[in-house]
Amino acid sequence: MNPAGTPAPDSPAVPAATPGPAPDGPPIPGLQRFGAVSGVLLALGLGVPGAVEAFTGETAATSIVLGLGAAFGAPAVTAFHAHQAAASGRFGVLAHAVNLVGLGLFTGVAFALNLVVYFLHPAALPAPTRAAVLAAAAVFIAGTVLFGVSMARSGVFPQSAAWGYTVCLTLLALASSLPDTPWTGLLHVLAAASLVRLSVAVWPEPRPSA
Repeated sequence: MNPAGTPAPDSPAVPAATPGPAPDGPPIPGLQRFGAVSGVLLALGLGVPGAVEAFTGETAATSIVLGLGAAFGAPAVTAFHAHQAAASGRFGVLAHAVNLVGLGLFTGVAFALNLVVYFLHPAALPAPTRAAVLAAAAVFIAGTVLFGVSMARSGVFPQSAAWGYTVCLTLLALASSLPDTPWTGLLHVLAAASLVRLSVAVWPEPRPSA
């Protein structure tokens, strides 16, 4: 009732707010930038020592860089997955999970071999240690192949970079126990180039100001 005693007109119903479309681009640009930078650092830590060791063999300096550089693998592949998640579906989630676990294991192996074993010069690794290293390499290879295929299938990355990641990192893991040669150095450089290209692809574009 209004003050005059006459019924007040019905108020028009306010329609319920409906969620708008999700904004384009990565959901967390800051994390995407961190992942992209991590991918470039991973590439430098892999490619530069690999190219040097092709001609000098393994040295203390290259071992330190390789052992520490592997730590940037997890944030890099997480950014890669976030960039393709909408297109890669459940297979992408599975591939990222296996790749992330494999990277964690292989990062520990790279750290131990390059920063511990290299300087201790043991005659041979104990049998349990060798078995653990081989198991970590197997999980790493499986994760690399699955995740590389998911990136190639998603269509959001350059195909050359996605397949370069898949093939080069797999071959590097298989050849990790072989002596350093110009061919292994070339694999390091090609893998690094693929990582840089993937990292450039996930760098978030600036959003236009309103």
